[in-house]
Amino acid sequence: MYSFLLSVLALVLGYFVYGRFIARVFGPDPKRPTPAVEKADGVDFIVMPTWKVFMIQFLNIAGTGPIFGAIMGAKFGPAAYLWIVLGCIFAGAVHDYLTGMLSVRHGGANLPDLIGIYLGKSTQKVMLVFSVIMLMLVGAVFVYSPAIILGDISDFSFILDSAAKGTQLNMMLWIGVIFVYYIIATLLPIDKIIGKIYPVFACALLFMAAGLLVGLIVKWPAIPELWDGLANRGPELGLMGQPIFPCLFITIACGAISGFHATQSPLMARCLKNEELGRPVFYGSMITEGLVALVWAAVSSYFFFDGGAAEVGSSLSASAPEVVTKVSKNWLGLVGGILALLGVVAAPVTSGDTAFRSARLIVADFLSFPQKSIRNRLMICIPLFIAAGLLLWYNIADSQGFNTIWRYFGWANQTLAVFSLWAVTAFLARCKGRLWYLVSLLPAAFMTAVSVTFICIDKTGLRLPANWNAFLGVGVFVLSLGLFFAWRFSRKFKEESQI
Repeated sequence: MYSFLLSVLALVLGYFVYGRFIARVFGPDPKRPTPAVEKADGVDFIVMPTWKVFMIQFLNIAGTGPIFGAIMGAKFGPAAYLWIVLGCIFAGAVHDYLTGMLSVRHGGANLPDLIGIYLGKSTQKVMLVFSVIMLMLVGAVFVYSPAIILGDISDFSFILDSAAKGTQLNMMLWIGVIFVYYIIATLLPIDKIIGKIYPVFACALLFMAAGLLVGLIVKWPAIPELWDGLANRGPELGLMGQPIFPCLFITIACGAISGFHATQSPLMARCLKNEELGRPVFYGSMITEGLVALVWAAVSSYFFFDGGAAEVGSSLSASAPEVVTKVSKNWLGLVGGILALLGVVAAPVTSGDTAFRSARLIVADFLSFPQKSIRNRLMICIPLFIAAGLLLWYNIADSQGFNTIWRYFGWANQTLAVFSLWAVTAFLARCKGRLWYLVSLLPAAFMTAVSVTFICIDKTGLRLPANWNAFLGVGVFVLSLGLFFAWRFSRKFKEESQI
């Protein structure tokens, strides 16, 4: 528990100390008009109160990542704490703040456009396709996972002749309900549904985290501490062939760093009324998400390593949704459990609908297709929803479909963060001078090593021997730095910096 509490303290200090430093590096201008003011259209560009923008940003980026990812990542042991804290402060929050503020500076530009500005038009086209595919994966994953939880809570087995068929019916009905909501929320102006109900769901998610934090302090479980060693505890729970590097850094994504966030930040960059509010909105929401991830990592450590599973009537082989359901009901009582599950369900659902919204805006911006009329929005949305529906069908038809899609989503998510970080690094190198680019260069090189190594050794990738991970990781990290400095001191860099 001491490691957990120290980690919480480190995250809070990280916001006030390192967050302030990163804001100084960027240099927000409070007198500069924001896109919400200059491009107000009543649909996507709308000035909203800062507290509401923060709540929406937090809920948009939360999803299932800081919950399910932290639960699965806790199986690796106390190393999960270090990754959440260091990743969140020095990588994830830096990534979210700088991509969000670049979007503000470029008129609310979407991620592929930002990548095109700083990494070139060819990279922009690749990332356009990559971003839309990843957002479709997000939509499919974030329909399926909350539907499982809602299906467990509700009970329609009395309609059919078996509990198993009833559970399947529950899940199918909830998938339909969530999907219909996605369509409505994606098409309506951002302040009609998202601006009104997201803050409520964000409060439920924060209540859940606070309730579980109190429960942890009261129970004070004997969970593994950092000084007990950082060795991989995964094999004790059946995680064979998954080394801490790179698998932990893919498993815990949204609680530490996530490329998906860079697709969401432009949504709020179009609603921010002052550049100085970027730190609490973008950096602050990432730190808050890290706190949620830390709470679930500690709860899961108790669940897996100190008898917590038996206490709540579950087993060590329980899936992440089952851990959430069992712990919430047993620790927080009926009312608290319902509010907690509401937050857990709302997080992925709301991230899913904003994923579709981001995909719509990315495609619309690329095609220069105005989105003020609902007809134009429908013309882009219909193909996106058909693609997501096919992914959902694959999820349901194949018993391993969800696990396969989740692994591809995890890798795609972190790979997207790689491109975002390199774009931010190019911006800092060109526009800020000195060595300020180091704040994003080192995370960019590290995440490049993580993504390349994972796709090389994972069973969904090249399936190279797992014990090659260290050589691959160090090699890619050094190569990334070498290529950057070769560009940094090249004639091309000098010419680009003068434009």
